[in-house]
Amino acid sequence: MQTNFSKEQLADPHLSEAERILRRCVHCGLCTAVCSTYVVLGDERDSPRGRIYLIKDMLENDRPASGEVQHHVDRCLSCLSCMTTCPSGVDYMHLVDIARVHIKETGSRSFADRFVRRLLAMIVPYPDRFRLALKTAPMGRPFVGIMRRLKLDGLAAMVELAPDKIPTAPKYEGPGTAETDMKRRARVILLAGCAQQVLRPDINDATIRLLARRGVDVVVANGAGCCGALVHHMGREAEALNQARQNVDAWTREIEREPVDAVIINASGCGTTVKDYAYMLRNDPDYAEKAKKIVALAKDITEFIVDYDLGPPKRYSSLRVAYHSACSMQHGQGITEEPKELLSKAGYTVADVPEGHICCGSAGVYNILQSEIATTLRDRKVGNIRKAKPDLVATGNIGCISHLQKGMDTPIAHTVELLDWAYGGPVPRGLEKLKSFVSDVPQAERYVSDDFLYETDVEQKPG
Repeated sequence: MQTNFSKEQLADPHLSEAERILRRCVHCGLCTAVCSTYVVLGDERDSPRGRIYLIKDMLENDRPASGEVQHHVDRCLSCLSCMTTCPSGVDYMHLVDIARVHIKETGSRSFADRFVRRLLAMIVPYPDRFRLALKTAPMGRPFVGIMRRLKLDGLAAMVELAPDKIPTAPKYEGPGTAETDMKRRARVILLAGCAQQVLRPDINDATIRLLARRGVDVVVANGAGCCGALVHHMGREAEALNQARQNVDAWTREIEREPVDAVIINASGCGTTVKDYAYMLRNDPDYAEKAKKIVALAKDITEFIVDYDLGPPKRYSSLRVAYHSACSMQHGQGITEEPKELLSKAGYTVADVPEGHICCGSAGVYNILQSEIATTLRDRKVGNIRKAKPDLVATGNIGCISHLQKGMDTPIAHTVELLDWAYGGPVPRGLEKLKSFVSDVPQAERYVSDDFLYETDVEQKPG
């Protein structure tokens, strides 16, 4: 694609990067076939190619974001399916992020839209605030109709999507270390996350149990917090970079205290962002190198354990699991087979979901800011899940879990919860009715573990 930026414009790092990305696009249109919003809306402006033209025109002409550009860029899920398909390697992910920053700085939004976005940025990344907000949300349900008449659709969606009951706090909460009682094979840092530890704290507990039972010390570093994805995708660049720096600092301090083998992320949306820290902080002389070191260590939980010998499962299952590959997992991180391989080794029958490349509509807070499109995509995804005829659904992202749960009767759990269950952990929340389809595998009374060179008594050792 030809561009027409001036030399003065190209002195701006954002515009220089935008030009580099735009020049790779050859207008082929292959991206339209896999774009979730284009598939359901049929508007070229709601495809990657269409948005690229809108963004190019806005940036080249140094225009404030128009209502049209803002409307169509807001509708982008950042599912990144287009990047998986693009034969020219167009870095659409970073181009749309540049556009969002420009929109945030130059665009004009309604009071209602600004209010909801600010509220999300102030609440969701902070677990204590988020927990309090969810507890009070049911009181707003009688007023949802009024909210919608006042065009406070985002606020209404927040109230409607809030769960009826908030889970109890995780067993392993706050900074600290879960030490294995076996010979230590590895030491890792776990990103505890923000929304996940409120909506489904069982995921972190399952991750820690699964690793600690297999000789891995798990550290939740003091000072780490939200990965920054939520505000990043709303164009709030300064806030996102500050949250990234906070995590880099916290993890660097922990690594300097004692080396680690990996930084583990068990929410794929967070994983895509953490793995992008080196890019996000590339122009920061104080953090560029530190961020590179963190990115080199960052792994999704399934990436880390797929080459690990977990041993034989402790339970045998006849359950059929539909694996929903979150967009941030398959497109953002390129992880496709590892979760399915692990589930199969754990004894589950794994089925693919038709149209697996199409987004479920969660996309961080997209289901709040674009609730109508998100619901359409969710219903489409649920229909495809039903075609797989599963007993339950597995996925690697809390956003997908929360969003899909609202639209289907089939139970859903995080991949690591199912692995933890198979290797000795408790029944995942919401799967209690499936317990009768899982049987304990008989174990020898005593054994010597070749992995750990450690004699243990099965009846006295968890897992």
